[in-house]
Amino acid sequence: MIDFTAEQIERYSRHILLQDIGVEGQEKILNGRVLVIGAGGLGAPILLYLAAAGVGTLGVIDGDVVDISNLQRQVIHFTPDIGKAKVVSAKEKIHLINPDVKVNIYQEFFHAGNAFDIIKEYDFIVDGTDNFPVKFLINDACVLAGKPFSHGGILRFDGQTLTHLPGTACYRCAFHSPPPPNAVPTCSQAGVLGAIAGMLGTIQAAEALKFLTGTGELLTNRLLAFNAKTMHFRTVKLQRNPKCPVCGEHPVIHELVEAEQAVCELKRK
Repeated sequence: MIDFTAEQIERYSRHILLQDIGVEGQEKILNGRVLVIGAGGLGAPILLYLAAAGVGTLGVIDGDVVDISNLQRQVIHFTPDIGKAKVVSAKEKIHLINPDVKVNIYQEFFHAGNAFDIIKEYDFIVDGTDNFPVKFLINDACVLAGKPFSHGGILRFDGQTLTHLPGTACYRCAFHSPPPPNAVPTCSQAGVLGAIAGMLGTIQAAEALKFLTGTGELLTNRLLAFNAKTMHFRTVKLQRNPKCPVCGEHPVIHELVEAEQAVCELKRK
């Protein structure tokens, strides 16, 4: 059991006051280990809120550097960070928000060769990536390793997310395989409203905290989608697909494979 300091009690007081979280829930958060894949548009708000909440260990993996075009939505990075590795920039901001948090950084891209070694250290995985092949790679790695994760994707004014726990519908149950190359425009081609990243990222952060504390109902067997132009939110019920190639009754995916595709893509619903 964690012996909370007076500063921690004050810092996390708004969580401790919540009947569904309290001291025990905050202790679970402080003992939690969450990996965020991608320190960009989605990863930025996810990391900020998980750090503020006091997640004990945050892993951040991203092989990119901060570009001026990122600043419109990747709120964890500031103008002086241009040219800096995103994981380094993110770690600096996390420690400014909350020195309680241990930050493990991986200055590389998530791929088949490193996926299992990295995710094995964490309780919950959050997909903050911007391309289809890596989203499917995250799904397959987590399903094969029995790891819970949150999927998220954004494009233009749209966002979508689901949460997977072992035994529930996975990303491939809803979307069987990546679309053909060039079938879907990228954010650099079609654009994205910066605030959309914050809207969806905070939902994913909430899912991670709910998982760690055992509070509420997760977005399992459900796909939450929204459009910011109309502020219309809808939930699509999902079922585990018995023919799913990775989690079905007769899976055919037993190892990780990768495909090439441009970045920042989301199948528009």
